[in-house]
Amino acid sequence: MDFLEKITGKSSCFIIAELSANHNGDIEIAKETIKAAKESGADAIKLQTYTADTMTLDVDSEDFIINQGTIWDGRKLHELYQEAYTPWEWHSELFEYAKKMGLLIFSSPFDFTSVDFLESLNVPLYKVASFEITDLPLISYIAKKKKPIILSTGIASKEDIELALKTIHDEGNFEVALLKCTSSYPAPLNEANLQMVEDFRTKFNVISGLSDHTLELIAPIVAVTKGARIIEKHFILDKKIGGPDASFSLEPKDFTAMVNSVRSAESALGKIDYVPTKKMISARAFSRSIYVSKDVSKGDTVSDLNVRIVRPGFGLAPKHYKTVLGKKFNGNFKTGTRLTFDIIE
Repeated sequence: MDFLEKITGKSSCFIIAELSANHNGDIEIAKETIKAAKESGADAIKLQTYTADTMTLDVDSEDFIINQGTIWDGRKLHELYQEAYTPWEWHSELFEYAKKMGLLIFSSPFDFTSVDFLESLNVPLYKVASFEITDLPLISYIAKKKKPIILSTGIASKEDIELALKTIHDEGNFEVALLKCTSSYPAPLNEANLQMVEDFRTKFNVISGLSDHTLELIAPIVAVTKGARIIEKHFILDKKIGGPDASFSLEPKDFTAMVNSVRSAESALGKIDYVPTKKMISARAFSRSIYVSKDVSKGDTVSDLNVRIVRPGFGLAPKHYKTVLGKKFNGNFKTGTRLTFDIIE
């Protein structure tokens, strides 16, 4: 049993609704969003735990102005994080509310103090954001807590992933998942590169999944066919609320459609099983078998002149055809009689 099954009690895909900044600075909107996520089929709600000052420096130099071709270009980092953060004084109430809703709740910490704070709330697991995968001291500090860790890989090279995993393993923590992520907001579908979901699972021997920033629903469905056990998607009550993440977040209707599609994909994938089901066995009536094709008398020789392989499938299986040729009928039998070993000698 892997850590997802231990935490959720289920082996199905773990679907995370990312609250992020989609609360517009209002705790009631945050709670309504959590409730809507539950109603939309999410298994978990994820927060982000930081303040503007734990994330960056409040300076105006060019380095701290966003200029990377993003939807936030021209904004100062400190100002953006000041707008987007989830107040720490909300966390306890949101944790209790989510639990009451029957949702797992956890968070992405961004520095040591946020890890300590989340530990005080008995967080069940941690998410390391894509841009933090190179922060090995932070990853080490999280790993020491001996909780499962989900790593997003949006900016990561193979070496970055290997170093992050080694850092976690060196702390004796082996409950790790890797999420394929494209760190564009929104992300173009043709850059999703979902082959990586399967490669992560096989190459690094971890649970794999997808943190999806595309605007369509197809990527999570395809990811499931590649073995994804985790799907994470930004969730918002209504895009009219606005905010830094609104443009690439799903509203309840679309999130519900995504969840239903993922569950349908899981159902369609099924399992590897060569044992025929009752329906398959019943359907074999429409397969072929050997029948008497011409009236025969006792002592006649079984030949291609008096037996044929035809539908339905109630007679001897075609694999016995060569075996029965040349044998003798032990009675008189009419056309349409099932050929069985009981009527030949």
